[in-house]
Amino acid sequence: MTSDDFELNEFFDELRLPDGSPREGMEKFVHWMNEAPTEMLRVRQTEAEALFRRIGITFAVYGEGGDPERLIPFDILPRILLAREWEFLSRGLVQRVTALNRFLQDVYHKREIIAAGIVPERLVLMNKAYLPEMCGVQVPGGVYTHIAGIDLVRTGPDDFYVLEDNTRTPSGVSYMLQNREVMMRLFPDLFNRHAIAPVERYPDDLRDSLVTVAPHRCEGEPKVVVLSPGIYNSAYYEHSFLADTMGVELVEGQDLFVQDNTVFMRTTRGPEKVDVIYRRIDDAFLDPLTFRPDSTLGVPGLMNVYRSGGVTLANAVGGGIADDKAIYMYVPDMIRFYLGEEPILKNVPTYWCAREEDYKYVMDHLAELVVKEVDGSGGYGMLVGPKSTAEEIAAYAERIKAAPGEFIAQPTLALSTCPTFVEEGIAPRHVDLRPFVLVGSDKVRLVPGGLTRVAMKKDSLVVNSSQGGGTKDTWIIEKGRSGNA
Repeated sequence: MTSDDFELNEFFDELRLPDGSPREGMEKFVHWMNEAPTEMLRVRQTEAEALFRRIGITFAVYGEGGDPERLIPFDILPRILLAREWEFLSRGLVQRVTALNRFLQDVYHKREIIAAGIVPERLVLMNKAYLPEMCGVQVPGGVYTHIAGIDLVRTGPDDFYVLEDNTRTPSGVSYMLQNREVMMRLFPDLFNRHAIAPVERYPDDLRDSLVTVAPHRCEGEPKVVVLSPGIYNSAYYEHSFLADTMGVELVEGQDLFVQDNTVFMRTTRGPEKVDVIYRRIDDAFLDPLTFRPDSTLGVPGLMNVYRSGGVTLANAVGGGIADDKAIYMYVPDMIRFYLGEEPILKNVPTYWCAREEDYKYVMDHLAELVVKEVDGSGGYGMLVGPKSTAEEIAAYAERIKAAPGEFIAQPTLALSTCPTFVEEGIAPRHVDLRPFVLVGSDKVRLVPGGLTRVAMKKDSLVVNSSQGGGTKDTWIIEKGRSGNA
């Protein structure tokens, strides 16, 4: 495959300059890609799919009928960032997640940012994700968001934007880790040519972070468990994978019980006290005595133990207010208010339809904007104006009119592209990046890279797995050890 075979477009390509030559630091990989026979790449792609199927990495897509389990498309061409780019992103991610944690501590206690008139009171107190049950609760180490997934997009050489903050139960890290393992099996020669920062330490970092936030009633080595809704959850593979790689127990609600204001795990050796629960269950289902009484996924009495400091829940209950898409607009202000710093990472310009001026602009420009539900996720419920029909736009406009406060809108960004191996060969496809930020009471931990999601369809901007997107391995080329990185 030669340089001439690769179709360049008007979007920023992360590997090549507009004339098709490699960007600085990308020379080794572009040379390899140019020389790689198409048939060899097809064979490797088939081998990758076989490996993922054998490992059992699937993703459930509901509401489509038939077997919902499917493989997430995996692209064998990695996404590459230079060490200096990752260093910049790392500083911005630490800053942002630190401010989000300060915000959560504040809104459940003194509410100073509301008193200062920076974040509207109604946007917090009337928010579905805001839980009065957490007011005044002292969480261990003051950490609310222990695991954050921050979605980033790129539009130019130095232009990175935060698209979304995921502070509830961000998923995808198992794909990041398995993507790397599969790539190392398929292309050992490539790894020998490049100094690629490792990601394998993530499970250890996760466990180390969780141990630091053990509750004050913990005695000795903290007992950590992963709480899953069970095998029918779309991310069950990840729950099992993380429990296994951390060396902790994977449990479901019926495996735990509360006695004497303490959480215990049922074992063949008898009850065993639990100190830290990495929960992958939504707030509403955690405790039927506090939230939904019909929940069979949670643990009756869990919230009483949590509020009294007998167990740590990661992420904290009520943390969803921090990834609300309307709250997102105020994160740069949070950084200035709590940290006294200018934001390192930029927000995407955002219009909230509850504001009269924003509402008018959005309704007049629906065909140009991406519109999202404030509490939506997974790429569902979106309107991508430039890709929508007049009928779809008109129908969505009626939804906005009925509940303006439930929608935000953003301009359609010219997302960067990466070479991707698709049916017709190597072609540019749009990508985003979800780095995973781990917050303990001692420090913030990041593994270099994250989960790159790729829109496998030509011209598509939707990278979500539930909407047909795929994933790539993400390489951070370590400084001073490879090429010009």
